[in-house]
Amino acid sequence: MKETVLFICSFNSVRSQIAEGLLRARCDGKYDIFSAGIAPAGINPHTVKVMQEIGIDISCQRSKCLSTFAGVKFDYVVILCDKSRLAGARVIPDGRHVIHRGFVSPCEIGRPEEAILRDFRLLRDKIGSFLGDIFDTCTKSGSGLP
Repeated sequence: MKETVLFICSFNSVRSQIAEGLLRARCDGKYDIFSAGIAPAGINPHTVKVMQEIGIDISCQRSKCLSTFAGVKFDYVVILCDKSRLAGARVIPDGRHVIHRGFVSPCEIGRPEEAILRDFRLLRDKIGSFLGDIFDTCTKSGSGLP
């Protein structure tokens, strides 16, 4: 039976979608992987674009509300922003391992497209490194999960 992973961020539009796509691509079916947000807002098109740049198509992923997973127990609940950790404390599903690492979502307001994409790429790469540290049994050589 596969272990389950739930990635959470505020809107399930950037950080959690990147994490879901990266882990799914890297671990090739080792985990059942989900993502959700406190207030889902749809997947940001910049998120889809920067993932496509590295050969990962997340265009079929959907933004989901955290309440979708009420009562579900996960092996790993990974919270990717401080706001979700604080606001969602009462609604975050149970996890055998609950991991928090706050990543700031890129600002898009009044910025040139290339600057926005640069920040999305940087975020994608930071999340990728973070996932490698946690899920190293399938993303790089290592001793396993904490």
